[in-house]
Amino acid sequence: MSDFKTLDDLPDDLSGQRALVRVDLNLPMKDGLATDLTRARAVAPTILELSDRGAKVLLLAHYGRPGGERHSTMSLSYVQGALERVIDREVMFVSEVFGPVVAQAVDILGNGDIAILENTRFWPGEEANDRSFVDAIAENGDFYVNDAFSASHRAHATTEGLAHVLPAYAGRAMEAELKALDAALGNPAPPVAAVVGGAKVSTKLAVLENLSRKVQHLVIGGGMANTFLAANGVDVGKSLAEHDLADTARAIMSAADAAGCTIHLPYDVVVAREFAANPASARTCNVHEVGDDEMILDIGPQAVEALGDVLKTCATLVWNGPLGAFETEPFDAATVALARTAAALTKDGSLTSVAGGGDTVAALAHADVATDFTYVSTAGGAFLEWMEGKELPGVAALTQ
Repeated sequence: MSDFKTLDDLPDDLSGQRALVRVDLNLPMKDGLATDLTRARAVAPTILELSDRGAKVLLLAHYGRPGGERHSTMSLSYVQGALERVIDREVMFVSEVFGPVVAQAVDILGNGDIAILENTRFWPGEEANDRSFVDAIAENGDFYVNDAFSASHRAHATTEGLAHVLPAYAGRAMEAELKALDAALGNPAPPVAAVVGGAKVSTKLAVLENLSRKVQHLVIGGGMANTFLAANGVDVGKSLAEHDLADTARAIMSAADAAGCTIHLPYDVVVAREFAANPASARTCNVHEVGDDEMILDIGPQAVEALGDVLKTCATLVWNGPLGAFETEPFDAATVALARTAAALTKDGSLTSVAGGGDTVAALAHADVATDFTYVSTAGGAFLEWMEGKELPGVAALTQ
């Protein structure tokens, strides 16, 4: 990952240069207003740096899934105001992404001015990565910057195609993400631990198979742990479990053992007869004591303490997914406890911790440690595909 160029490889003075910058501004909206500015804040440093260095900054982004057609409700004009609030500068909105309208806007822009072009997915050439569409956009740029890791698992025109026709660089958010991911799995300091949670093994098979070959400790939580427990002959009652994947779970455990990876499953669990926020109805028991009418909803305190001891022996941690049904008390206890242990070790300097995925970000925020991990990725699908060991087209294009 050290092969990609960054903004440091550009001249200090970019006056008059046209920067085509791919960003993720797919902001959640309600009544035409952005309800979460996280993605805008993430790309602000790149936008402001290019502007301050004198470039004419042309932002490329998508919004929603318009299917290659214009939809007024998905116009990036709705995002313009939110971005202006974040960067505290005026932003011109341009209703096209190529052609004379964009060229005219570029002529109007002064050095350091910023414009946001229309939703790239209004044109079918975007998702098709059509070369003529790529070339048409590139005519209004002198160089290309990708600052949208979250969209880089798609080989689209503005996430991958432009990198092949213009000098290509990673923006500051992309740079930080790639460096963090490299530290987590690309070239990590051993021993490495991975925490993988979630409801179903079937959604994270590739993740588990890839991690079992790369890490020394693999902690499996959430509903996935129930599938592995059942595969080991444990009666999990009416817990969420994919019993048809028992052979697959056993194969993963066998492969992990052969690779020198220890899989950690809970030996005490928190169970209840119904999934409800009622602490009085929950109880902690050994995994072999789960009743036929009970479901496992969290990892137990003894298992969490043991996992904390494991993390104390590790130098690197990658985390994706909660250990239990963290949205509902008291089934958030294990996730909160282990997250706080990881955060404390990170603050002490003994652990490099990288986490990602929607539920993971929410869980770490719930535990009040989101800012204490080394890096927390807000990318969803791209982060998951990276954990699966897949090549991300938008990233690969920057390194070629």
